[in-house]
Amino acid sequence: MVEIAGFLTVGLVRAARRRADLSQRAFAEKVGIHHGTIAKIESGERLPSLGLFVRLMAAAGLRLVVIDESKRQVQPMEDYDDVRNLAGRRFPTHQDLIFDPDPGEWWGDCYGLARPPETFHRSKAVRDAQRRRSRWEVRVNQLRGAPSPPSRREYYSMYLARFRPT
Repeated sequence: MVEIAGFLTVGLVRAARRRADLSQRAFAEKVGIHHGTIAKIESGERLPSLGLFVRLMAAAGLRLVVIDESKRQVQPMEDYDDVRNLAGRRFPTHQDLIFDPDPGEWWGDCYGLARPPETFHRSKAVRDAQRRRSRWEVRVNQLRGAPSPPSRREYYSMYLARFRPT
C-alpha cells in the first residue's frame, strides 16, 4: 500500500471512484488520463502527483482540505503579491503585513527612520505576542479564567525598551 502523510492513496482513489460509481475506464476518461494509470494507482504500483490526486478527487465531487492538530480547517493566507517594498522585493511570507503603521509598530521607529507605507514586525516575540492576544480576544468565553495577555501598548513598550539604542 502507498501511504502519504498518514493516509492511503490507494484507498482514497478507490473510494472516490466508487463514490462516482464509475469503472476504471470511465473514471480515467472523466479525469482525462489513460485507464492503465488508474489501475496502477489502485494497485499501489504508481503514486499520483498532487495535481493528479486533486483531479481524481474532484472527478468524484471531493476536495482536499488542510486541518491542524485540533482538526480545524486551515484557511489559505491572503495573497499580497502586489505589495512590494521600496526595493521591489516581496515581503517575507511568514510575517504579517502592517499597512499604515502606528507609531511604535515598525521596528525602525526606535532608530528614528521614516515610517514606510507598509511594514512587518521583525521581532518574532512581538508577532507571537500579537497572535496570542488575538487568539485570546477571539476566544474570551473559552478562556474566561485565564489572565489577560499584555496589551498592544504594553508589548510595544517592552519591545522598544529592548531594542532602543543606549
